[in-house]
Amino acid sequence: MIELYSYWRSSAAYRVRIALNWKRLEYRIYPVHLTKGGGEQFSPWFKAMNPSHAVPILRHQDNTLHQSLAIIEYLDERFPSPPLLPKSAPDRAIVRALALDIAADTHPLNNLRVLNYLQKTLGHNETTKTAWYQHWVATSLQALETRLAQSEGKYCHGDAVTMADACLVPQIYNAQRFDCDLTPYPKIVAIYQHLLTFEAFQAAKPKRQPDAE
Repeated sequence: MIELYSYWRSSAAYRVRIALNWKRLEYRIYPVHLTKGGGEQFSPWFKAMNPSHAVPILRHQDNTLHQSLAIIEYLDERFPSPPLLPKSAPDRAIVRALALDIAADTHPLNNLRVLNYLQKTLGHNETTKTAWYQHWVATSLQALETRLAQSEGKYCHGDAVTMADACLVPQIYNAQRFDCDLTPYPKIVAIYQHLLTFEAFQAAKPKRQPDAE
């Protein structure tokens, strides 16, 4: 059995849930609450798995893996059908780059740790925190919209679901939570809405997780 240490609102865990569902893999979720009691990610039992104090963690056989994109690539290699990375090297590079545009360039600027630091440590109010979030999301989505508008297909790259799509959906979910204006990004919105027609994406939604609040 695959074990996934997850938090219902974690974008990174959300990506992995999409990948697991898309591949129709059975897995068990072990919730890690990132805010209650100071955060279970700082507990000794979790630190032993990930000293970076971050979800997700995936355990499979004798492997304990961190970093969502590395986990998704591991799943794609161990369980190749249906694939989340294209066959050709150039296409794989494009998909990885699109995934990194979100997971490496955008998400770190607006994840829970950063927003908490802005508010609780630096003393910024809710309005300033939201403005920070909206600024960086708009900067990222504008560039992503330009890239996606240059390619044809229903998805981030071509006519097949890829790792990039697994990254896109959680980012748009969070953008909606923070009232980001998505009207300048029609291609992104169209892809997002189409992806949500699949049960694999629906089942990965935060509100459908066992630890949802």
